[in-house]
Amino acid sequence: MVTQRGGNTYVVGIEGNFDDAQTGVKNMFNDKDLASDMAAKGYQFSSANSINIGRLVPQIVYYVYSYAKLVANGSIKSGEAVNFVVPTGNFGNILAAFYAKNMGLPVGRLICASNENKVLFDFFKTGTYNRKREFKLTSSPSMDILISSNLERLIYFIAGNDADKTKELMNMLSGEGEYTITEDMKANLDSFVGGFATEEETAAAIKRIYENDGYVIDTHTAVAASVYDSYRKDGDNTPTVIVSTASPFKFTRSVMTAIDESNEKLDDFTLVDKLSEIAKVKVPQAIEDIRTAPVLHDRVCDKTQMKEVVCDILSL
Repeated sequence: MVTQRGGNTYVVGIEGNFDDAQTGVKNMFNDKDLASDMAAKGYQFSSANSINIGRLVPQIVYYVYSYAKLVANGSIKSGEAVNFVVPTGNFGNILAAFYAKNMGLPVGRLICASNENKVLFDFFKTGTYNRKREFKLTSSPSMDILISSNLERLIYFIAGNDADKTKELMNMLSGEGEYTITEDMKANLDSFVGGFATEEETAAAIKRIYENDGYVIDTHTAVAASVYDSYRKDGDNTPTVIVSTASPFKFTRSVMTAIDESNEKLDDFTLVDKLSEIAKVKVPQAIEDIRTAPVLHDRVCDKTQMKEVVCDILSL
């Protein structure tokens, strides 16, 4: 959780998982009394993640740009359909691809790639969204999510823009932990297909692509690569883009251990340097800065204390 006041930035760690933090943020966004108190002091909430639909706007551009590059490179002809494989947990990036398709981009299938927290895979397979399951910590943590908040936006679309039906299903998710869409709604999901990769399959994809192509991918991209490897065995030869959503430098230990298990014995910055060497990519400046940077933020709170901490920071 990041709070800004008077030009200063305050970073607070949340004891819990992504779902806990996101739920806490949403609860604060919906707190009308808190909003009033903040407004009186000249503050208002915003979000840099896809809770804010504005985040999806530049993501739509990714898909248009990648399609235009394929045409420019002669890989496809203008108007030819392209599949996209997107590693996702919160459903924002792939929803942007869906919006791009509805705006006219020639998109075939949107392949939703999940890790072992495969709630989205199960949803596309069965039509039931069920968060009542074990939460797994994986090497692709941005996908360790059981409540995919942007899926609500897709539900609204496939329900015929019916806000009441969407609210009913979301209330069921909050109260009972699951909901099932109608057959008509399920028929509107024909653009999507789900897949998932285990931790072993994710690591194997990193190793295989490095050994075959000399290219190093991060754990999230590896989930997508593994899912696509399984998907194309069913015979879909449509030109396909695997969406790479993170730098391998963000997940150095997982990446380097997948390539060679002996790397597990090395310290973090040695791994960073070794990754730079094998990937032939300069270490990002942000990581270079961390080598000598002082610790500025060490505040941690329980997921139930988020509002209290924000009020303290803002002196409300």
